[in-house]
Amino acid sequence: MASTSSMNNSVLPLTDPPRAGDERLFKGSGMTKRGAYAAISYMSCAVLLVMFNKAALSTYSFPCADVITLFQMICSCAFLYALRRWKLISFSGAESLTITDNSITFVPLKTLRRTLPLSLTYLLYMLVVMESVRGVNVPMYTTLRRTTVVFTMIVEYILSGQKYTAPVVGSVALIVVGAFIAGARDLSFDSYGYAILFLANISTAVYLATIARIGKSSGLNSFGLMWCNGIICGPIVLFWAYFRGDLDMTLNFPYLFSPGFLVVLLLSCILAFFLNYSIFLNTTLNSALTQTICGNLKDIFTIGLGWMLFGGLPFDFLNVVGQLLGFIGSGLYAYYKLIGK
Repeated sequence: MASTSSMNNSVLPLTDPPRAGDERLFKGSGMTKRGAYAAISYMSCAVLLVMFNKAALSTYSFPCADVITLFQMICSCAFLYALRRWKLISFSGAESLTITDNSITFVPLKTLRRTLPLSLTYLLYMLVVMESVRGVNVPMYTTLRRTTVVFTMIVEYILSGQKYTAPVVGSVALIVVGAFIAGARDLSFDSYGYAILFLANISTAVYLATIARIGKSSGLNSFGLMWCNGIICGPIVLFWAYFRGDLDMTLNFPYLFSPGFLVVLLLSCILAFFLNYSIFLNTTLNSALTQTICGNLKDIFTIGLGWMLFGGLPFDFLNVVGQLLGFIGSGLYAYYKLIGK
């Protein structure tokens, strides 16, 4: 990687985010203007992506969530290919390698094989999460998705025996209690939608655990892992969509060439890429604490916009109380994790 003195502003950051325990997570200068833009970009991308996915799957009743996933992968690979070809990014996390490497494959076949389990769990994660957006209203989707941390803790305990302190477990319990209170008063309850959503939480936990076990040892940075996921998963999703007849269904979709639907689909694909990058950029320029706070802030905007645009969640006092408990639990969890408890 080029040295700091030789890196100009046109080159995207190549270093990985600071690790937990790094003093940069807790100490540092105030947020720069570029850091503020990164934080705002992350929250904007996260909120808008959920809105556009929901619009495509629910408002336009597009029946093929896997086709949207396929389009997002194609768009992501196209962006990464162009940025790599223009030497604006590198796929390697090794500082000894520079972005002047002109290899055509970008990532060795051996590395692709090593990241295969990660890519397959990413594929499951993407497909299930996309489908989960369809059947649940946006406020409840956001509320119940925060219970992913429970499944993550269980997977980590099974894989590595990881245990957590009482404050962390207590904050997670508060998230779960809030989710159950909010879900119990969800008058638009859909059993299939809830089942898929909890399956999405499980697949997310498995994906995150796989990142921890394989992603860091692959020698790739975030861009490299995104490239491997697209290269491996893209053909699989294409075959699956063809096998299920979703490609024919897409071609016969009545709104396929509707300007409104095409705009929604295009923006969904673009935002899916920039969301992944903005998470990386926000954590790199600011801190893990900033990323966590932004994650909680964007949930508020997601719930508010989802409530206004898509409805599906009549006002209920206990539902609001449950969502507030979830927010408080998420904040406590982030706080205890970041202070090392």
